[in-house]
Amino acid sequence: MAVVVVESPAKAKTINKYLGKDYTVLASYGHVRDLPPKDGSVDPDNGFEMLWEVDAKSQKHVRAIAEALADDPALILATDPDREGEAISWHLEEALRKRRALKKDTPVRRVAFNAITKAAVEAAMAAPRDIDMELVHAYLARRALDYLVGFNLSPVLWRKLPGSRSAGRVQSVALRLIVEREMEIEAFKAKEYWSVRAMLKTPRGVEFEARLSELSGKKIDRQTLETATRAEMAAAAIASRGGSLFVDSVEAKPGTRNPSPPFMTSTLQQEASRKFGMGAQQTMRAAQRLYEAGHITYMRTDGIDMAPEAVQAARAAIKDRFGAAYVPEKPRFYKNKAKNAQEAHECIRPTDMSRDAGKIGADMGADERKLYDLIWKRTLASQMEAARLERTTAEIRSKDREVALRATGQVIKFDGFIRVYEEGRDEPQDDEDGRLPALSQGEPTPLAAEALREAFDKVREDKKVETQAGLERAEGAMLAGQGAVLAQQHFTQPPPRYTEATLVKRMEELGIGRPSTYASIIGTIQDREYVRKDKNRLIPEDKGRLVTVFLSRYFSKYVSYDFTAKLEEDLDVVSDGGMDWKALLSDFWRDFHAAVEDTAELRITEVLETINEALAPHLFPDKGDGSDPRLCPNCGKGRLSLRTARSGGAFIGCSNYPECRYTRPMGGGEEGEGAIGPDGKLLGHDDDGEPVTLRSGRFGPYVQLGELTEENPKPKRSSIPKGLALDDVDLKKALDLLALPRLVGQHPEGGEIKAGIGRFGPFVMHQPPKAEGEKKLPKPVYANLKDQSEVFDIGINRAVDLIAQKMARGGRGAAATPLKELGEHPDGGAISVYPGRYGPYVKWDKVNATLPKDADPQTVTLEQALELVNAKAAKGGKGKAKKAAPKKAAAKKPAAKKTAKAADGAKAPAKTSAAKKPAAKKAPAKSAAKSAAKDAPTGDPEVDDVFDGGGEA
Repeated sequence: MAVVVVESPAKAKTINKYLGKDYTVLASYGHVRDLPPKDGSVDPDNGFEMLWEVDAKSQKHVRAIAEALADDPALILATDPDREGEAISWHLEEALRKRRALKKDTPVRRVAFNAITKAAVEAAMAAPRDIDMELVHAYLARRALDYLVGFNLSPVLWRKLPGSRSAGRVQSVALRLIVEREMEIEAFKAKEYWSVRAMLKTPRGVEFEARLSELSGKKIDRQTLETATRAEMAAAAIASRGGSLFVDSVEAKPGTRNPSPPFMTSTLQQEASRKFGMGAQQTMRAAQRLYEAGHITYMRTDGIDMAPEAVQAARAAIKDRFGAAYVPEKPRFYKNKAKNAQEAHECIRPTDMSRDAGKIGADMGADERKLYDLIWKRTLASQMEAARLERTTAEIRSKDREVALRATGQVIKFDGFIRVYEEGRDEPQDDEDGRLPALSQGEPTPLAAEALREAFDKVREDKKVETQAGLERAEGAMLAGQGAVLAQQHFTQPPPRYTEATLVKRMEELGIGRPSTYASIIGTIQDREYVRKDKNRLIPEDKGRLVTVFLSRYFSKYVSYDFTAKLEEDLDVVSDGGMDWKALLSDFWRDFHAAVEDTAELRITEVLETINEALAPHLFPDKGDGSDPRLCPNCGKGRLSLRTARSGGAFIGCSNYPECRYTRPMGGGEEGEGAIGPDGKLLGHDDDGEPVTLRSGRFGPYVQLGELTEENPKPKRSSIPKGLALDDVDLKKALDLLALPRLVGQHPEGGEIKAGIGRFGPFVMHQPPKAEGEKKLPKPVYANLKDQSEVFDIGINRAVDLIAQKMARGGRGAAATPLKELGEHPDGGAISVYPGRYGPYVKWDKVNATLPKDADPQTVTLEQALELVNAKAAKGGKGKAKKAAPKKAAAKKPAAKKTAKAADGAKAPAKTSAAKKPAAKKAPAKSAAKSAAKDAPTGDPEVDDVFDGGGEA
């Protein structure tokens, strides 16, 4: 027997079915070793020696493999068939040899398969090989580069640009793409242009639309008509010749549309984003589960080629489902045109071409089914016959030949691959796929009176005409053209913001990143809060702009697209054995280290002024009145500039500080009516004459009652809830907020009910009275409110009802009933699916992991749940509770000698034991609430019952 090691338990389960009892199949649970996140893990001065550590969570998995090898002295490494998979195999062998679990004569072999099917696994087991050290060297070089950049560049950012989080070799380049696109959009100047179209009719009364293409012998292109006057003149010219228009020529041309190639990683991520709005990481998680279940081939690839047997299977499936007419005479072959494409692996395709999404098993969730359906359809379409079309163009002219219009149409003669699949589009496009009526040369095509009136009304409703003046001019042209001629105003549009799909596409075009890294790169820049996603578009945050400008100015070489792509090419050469990996690192480190050293004497003021100049259009937008946009609106003397806060981050402040204390957020725009000044915005006074002001603080805007004085060191404050616009905060709203939590009334069973806004939104709270003989009040019961406006007007009946509903679900701190019990975690403890405020989630011990959108909690498997909770724990989620180390007895020394340890560099001890002191005060209610909530699931992934009172800013 032999021990076979794969990455995940799901993959192990599938492979174990194929190999049988002669093999022990175990999971490594991903990488077992990594570079510890501290300085010195890669040593450039010692031949780039790398210090690896076995992760604490991986110790038990390595131990289990070592124990299995004691009985089965043969090891087969069956990790994924790419650079990362090769690295995991190498790490495993190294870790096992250090544990002496492998003897010198223990056979260690590597197998790789592109699909987890019985045939693919058996073929791989019949052809074992050694670990490919060239692939491992490429991995080591990549890992060392990422470490050296991160651990040398990030501290520079922290020192010179407070508030910055980190920099990365590829993530910073991806961020640059997003920031530069945003700056393009901001610098864009829209240009006005007009289009003119007319509705005509044939002698048989069939109407069709045509666009103006020529006027007085001059060709009319998309932006030829730049003003309303020219458009009106053109519309009038058509209207005056409306009765003399005729068909000058008709041309019908046959055409074909060929299918797109099958998916590789980047195109799968793009299409899943276009069609389903799925993020790159969400797509890869679903693809991983499909691969591990044996439904698709390996999902991290830049190859679009398909194995010959798969091509034949696809052609057979097409013939069986759609008929022989849909099978082309010869198979289709594709070649990747992307920069740096390796094409070492097959495309992403189904392992069984005859199996559609309805046959992949009940264990797959909604995301997996959607993605499989996409992959299956795209794969079949890629081997189907082309669609055959007929494109018709009709030229319409006036008898005096002063006016020419063009009508186009398209007819599908044979649908071909379109019957199964059509590729999505990143941006909407104007289609001219309408069908034209039968037209004959020479026949009259007069204007169809009032036929475009409905179209004009739709333009007005959809607000496609950008200005009121443009709308009025268009209406005038419509009247002059008897309702059959429409002159429409347009404005050129800036380039669109990136979606995850278009960003991946652009990175691929530039040769930046690899199939295995796209999703993590996009995830990282969002996790670092450099970028946010709004309506599926990636928008840079201010801190993302700062980092990009800083790196572009002081490390321009290392965020250049060409340099990053060249480095990717060099890493590929290393993987092919054409370059020594340490030589690549040496060349990189020499120049990079010098660039880092050059920033040592850099002053923060110099950095900020550089950013002021680079981001001036964003930080100090032109007011349009010729005044200096950097002149302080508060004192009228100082100049506005970027400043850094002690707490981290940046803001705009006046150079006349401290005389002028004007500040505003970086992205705050210009001051105007309703803006918050340095001393707040006065909203009015309460009944006692105390001023009520709207202010801006570290944690956002808030309202304040009274002034901060020695007599009143803590004036009452209340944070502005999310979703409430600052312009809507008046005196009444402010007083309502300051009155929170408000008393709703008395509960029928005793005790007060209050309404307020806390950390997790609006709520009602019932504080039951003390029971007879009890010294403490019972724990309060909280119920969430869906709408924050209810806080101010909810009545006692509805509040009592909500409290009763919460109590029926288990009440505060009570264990919620699981939706589904999945079984035991390998480390012990039950793992179950629970209902939650943010949707169903998986719970194991103290780790809560929200299920992906559209996932059915009833179909979640134990393997899927393990993947979710392990990923959450790896990101910093709490793992299994560990026994606390026994506390050392307090040293019996005078308190004055406590600082003696400081000489040794040790941390000063905490306060001495409370054994000989009065009893400590009881913990605040907030802490007690959190502590109680830890013991059992409350129905939410987070504790949502914390009473925050007024939400002090």
